[in-house]
Amino acid sequence: MIKGCKICGIKDSDTLNYIINHPYPPKFIGFICNYPKSSRYVELNSLKKLLNVNKNKSEFVAVLVKPNNQTLEEIKSLPFDYYQLYDCTPDTIKKIRQKYQKKIITALTIKDETDVLRFKSFADVTDIYLFDSKGYEKSQGFDHNLIRNIKLNKELMLAGNIKFDGNLKNYEKIANYLDLSGGLETSGLKDTSKIDIFLNNLNKINK
Repeated sequence: MIKGCKICGIKDSDTLNYIINHPYPPKFIGFICNYPKSSRYVELNSLKKLLNVNKNKSEFVAVLVKPNNQTLEEIKSLPFDYYQLYDCTPDTIKKIRQKYQKKIITALTIKDETDVLRFKSFADVTDIYLFDSKGYEKSQGFDHNLIRNIKLNKELMLAGNIKFDGNLKNYEKIANYLDLSGGLETSGLKDTSKIDIFLNNLNKINK
């Protein structure tokens, strides 16, 4: 069952305010905190200003690729509810979780079944699993059938080439949450018309 969604890669206040105040806001909103290769990366001072808002019903997610101690210290006072972690070992995640008292989305990048099975190593340190493509800053997909039959002890978030105007019912038996970023953009910028269509479509299937 799809409970909601995450809209990722927000970098400007107009888009953020639109999303937060939408009739059907996303459960999660993601911000790229330490990955300058991404066009959606937000520099620290800009991030502080951007996040100075009322979150309303949404929860904020810091998207972090193998973060170092300096990055973690710099963002520790920002209003993040979750840390979404790429390329971290279970031991590293455990230490981050304990030190900063954040909920954890463990991001696993998927190409084949071997990548999928890595989830077992993170069972004790994650709150939500995110299965994503190998694209990182590029919007790519992977074969969602690879995760169709796995049994998880936590909720599952799905990313990777999901269409904002596609048949979202196709994902009901796979995911608890859908995660979109590039799929909600036009010419590299978030498109509120696409966001509106996606959030309304998701609300329809949740009913």
